[in-house]
Amino acid sequence: MSKFRVLIVGGGAREHALTLLVSKSRLEPRIFVVSSNINPGILRLCKSSGGKYLRGKPTNPEDVLKAAKEISPDLIIIGPEEPLFSRVTDVLRNDGFVVFGPSSRTSLIEKDKGFARNLMWKYKIPGRLRYKTFTDPEEAAEYAKASGDSVVKPARQAGGRGVRVFGETAEHLSRIAREAAATYTKRLAEMIMRKYKDIESSIIVEERVEGVEYTLMTVTDGNTLISLPVVEDHPHLYPWDLGPETGGMGSISGPSFVLPFITEEEFKESTKIVKMTIKSLLNELKEKYVGAISGQMMLTSFWGPTLIEYYARFGDPEIGNLLFMIKSDFLELLDSAARGKLSSYKLEINDNIYVVNKAIAPEGYPLEREKAKGHPISVNEGEIRKLGCEILYGGVNLVDGELLTTGSRALEIVCSSEKGFEDASALAEKAINYVSTYDGYRLIHRWDIGAHSHIKIRLRKARLARLAYTRRRAKGLLMVYDWIPGKGLVFFDYSSSKSLSS
Repeated sequence: MSKFRVLIVGGGAREHALTLLVSKSRLEPRIFVVSSNINPGILRLCKSSGGKYLRGKPTNPEDVLKAAKEISPDLIIIGPEEPLFSRVTDVLRNDGFVVFGPSSRTSLIEKDKGFARNLMWKYKIPGRLRYKTFTDPEEAAEYAKASGDSVVKPARQAGGRGVRVFGETAEHLSRIAREAAATYTKRLAEMIMRKYKDIESSIIVEERVEGVEYTLMTVTDGNTLISLPVVEDHPHLYPWDLGPETGGMGSISGPSFVLPFITEEEFKESTKIVKMTIKSLLNELKEKYVGAISGQMMLTSFWGPTLIEYYARFGDPEIGNLLFMIKSDFLELLDSAARGKLSSYKLEINDNIYVVNKAIAPEGYPLEREKAKGHPISVNEGEIRKLGCEILYGGVNLVDGELLTTGSRALEIVCSSEKGFEDASALAEKAINYVSTYDGYRLIHRWDIGAHSHIKIRLRKARLARLAYTRRRAKGLLMVYDWIPGKGLVFFDYSSSKSLSS
């Protein structure tokens, strides 16, 4: 009997994690990968499984289709978001392949933030935020200036880049903050319009909320939805959540499906938000969503579980945490979803384990990526594995036997412990000592991920948010207002799907 053939699209840390999870399957899969870079960890797994590493552009449907026709896989797994947006899934399915990953239409839930927000208001999905989208840079700047506390984002998914939070922390700084918001919004809108031509709006301005962030990753076949353990990402570059936003400098999970600062009820409410989203997409687009869908959530004082944005795939670094948490057959999970048979799958996890994932990046990431490129990296895998940790290669490329940085997060170190987050974090710190550059170029990481003081801050913030949102719910305080230039006062009724102009 021939082995189960799996083709994975993409060559980053997320795809390395997926390859490792899939390789543990009782189906003993032969693993094939199509990627534009050579990821040494994935390459090793391909060879050991009897598979093959194929060079190709993951966002080019013809490259991926050519690889699929050569391999004839039983299942194709799409890793990153851009191949989804580029119709790779559509082309593969049209040719008869079984694919884990949403279509280009349903992946709009991530690609177009305006579409996602509109869907939430139209179908009364809980955890929604006030927002407005813009095409014209001048209009966007005027609105951002008038908004006060706000978050300015590219309306199109841009890999976590471009997000800025503007808050008025003091009265005497109010005018300066508003001017800064207007200037930045206009500049960002012009940049997005130049770079992306595949969605209508360029900018989305949302209300600013505060709270504790976490990610709920789920798998769905369009009918059944299975929630995976909650993971907390750490998007800021520097310790204590300072510095520019990145794709994620690390993550924590455990000891069960929820984190210490998220309750079972909040986990269920977060799952309900994603379930309602799947149903709303079917109503709106007349097409089932098949694949991974993740909710980047925040526990806020207004809503409780609040949707910050959707991902039409597994999060990175969040997926790395599952390496130690998933007990059941992960390949069977993805294959069951792709074939519409998820209802019979039973997910099992390790209940008493704490996992810490820390990303390592060359200095210059994320704002000066050219400086962060081309540095040779040394990784002592043997010593790292002696500590019981796993290595995930990300923004690297194997060129003539030399491992070079590509300007992004180079790799991730994932460690687990039954003793707690601090112990897992300490193991990760020891493991990071075995990673260096041959040219002496500086590597950066966040030492505070998993620290007791960090968890304590999260617990306090979550408790305060919980006290506030439960009180608001009890009193029915779900009406707020906003001032829109040229329109005046606009009321937002969170118990209905529409805003009500005065």
